[in-house]
Amino acid sequence: MVPALLSLSLSRLGLWALGLILILGFLKFIHLLVRRQFLARAMDSFPGPPTHWLFGHALEIQQPGSLDKVVSWAQQFPYAHPLWFGQFLGFLNIYEPDYAKAVYSRGDPKAPDVYNYFLQWIGKGLLVLDGPKWFQHRKLLTPGFHYDVLKPYVKVFADSTHIMLDKWEEKARKDKSFDIFSDVGHMALDSLMKCTFGKGNSGLGHRDNNYYLAVSDLTLLMQQRIESLQYHNDFIYWLTPHGRRFLRACQVAHDHTDQVIRERKAALQDEKEQKKIQNRRYLDFLDILLGARCHDTTTSGISWFLYCMALNPEHQDRCREEAREIIGDRDSFQWDDLGKMTYLTMCIKESLRLYPPVPQVYRQLSKPVSFVDGRSLPADSLVSLHIYALHRNSAVWPDPEVFDPLRFSPENATGRHPFAFMPFSAGPRNCIGQQFAMNEMKVVTALCLLRFEFAVDPLRPPIKLLQLVLRSKNGIYLHLKPLGSGSEK
Repeated sequence: MVPALLSLSLSRLGLWALGLILILGFLKFIHLLVRRQFLARAMDSFPGPPTHWLFGHALEIQQPGSLDKVVSWAQQFPYAHPLWFGQFLGFLNIYEPDYAKAVYSRGDPKAPDVYNYFLQWIGKGLLVLDGPKWFQHRKLLTPGFHYDVLKPYVKVFADSTHIMLDKWEEKARKDKSFDIFSDVGHMALDSLMKCTFGKGNSGLGHRDNNYYLAVSDLTLLMQQRIESLQYHNDFIYWLTPHGRRFLRACQVAHDHTDQVIRERKAALQDEKEQKKIQNRRYLDFLDILLGARCHDTTTSGISWFLYCMALNPEHQDRCREEAREIIGDRDSFQWDDLGKMTYLTMCIKESLRLYPPVPQVYRQLSKPVSFVDGRSLPADSLVSLHIYALHRNSAVWPDPEVFDPLRFSPENATGRHPFAFMPFSAGPRNCIGQQFAMNEMKVVTALCLLRFEFAVDPLRPPIKLLQLVLRSKNGIYLHLKPLGSGSEK
């Protein structure tokens, strides 16, 4: 009798649980329908490309060449168009300077529909915070990027670069092209670890390499989740193999960061190490390290720059000659040299225009916005700034596909719309580490050009891939020709 009653009770409990799940699922579905109706109505005055009945534009966005597909849409629909990831997540995709200014000159928060996916990985740091907490974090971190703090890191960048270039000397002897992206990534991470934690000059170890691979995996998984309707719900996502793979990669990243912090705390117990700290100010941006965006974005920027140099040997030669004149008979660059790299800086900016490290960013409007053409969006609307399409907008940049560094000469840059060029975003929520990144790019690229001549591999052209940052699906394969030991003199 008792087992029968117990069985009946469990059966009823199961039915209640099933009923509760169905009710919650139904309420969630109603919420999604209401939200979709709101977003669709908000963008009603903006025509756009046709959508799939279930996936929206996601199927086209997931295809190779999707970045240039958006550029073609930008030519067809001036200013902006709706962009749907599935049927319930829709953004107004903008790629015009006045539209960008209307939104990004304000302090609207990052779109939680996208950036909440970061929480399991980086927690509530500067990247995802908004309001007073974001302002407090930003204020605390800003002094860490003062030029007095950045000065000593020119040598750090150079040391890490020389380690990479020595490896490239060995690879170049095989007289075959090779993928530079991962080597640049390890170099950028090595520099960042030395700058933030004062690690030694021995380069990255096995654990650091595992961390680098985990971050690469996380950026891929994040981008796939944004674009995939079936992964938008947290409960469903964590049950999928994709979600479990994401959690494993998160654990590797967290374990690495925790270990580095423990080692640093232990080192600070040593009196000699304490004296070093007193004489040297370290960048206080652990928050950015945890976000893994600083070394990832500089990796992208440096790699695509070298690809641009390989495609444009005349500009490569001119940058190299400038670097030789600046460095003279010294073995490396100094802080004061960075301001003299005028032509190299123009070439870096032009490569950032064509290949922005972060091609797309998202906001949620905290209040309504009116645009220059009279159209508007209500509060709580979602906006995507497509930096890649903005930088290739033919209404803004004549012959946008042509690599022309003179676009950034003082006379040509004067009068240009301040929101036409946004490789580090813009406005109050722009990239806090942009000066750090630009300094690193100058030092690294100048040293690369002094050691090697770069040429493309016509059999392996890179396939652009949006993976939070701009990567290449098949790597960036270049031929490297050593210029001899005297090239740095």
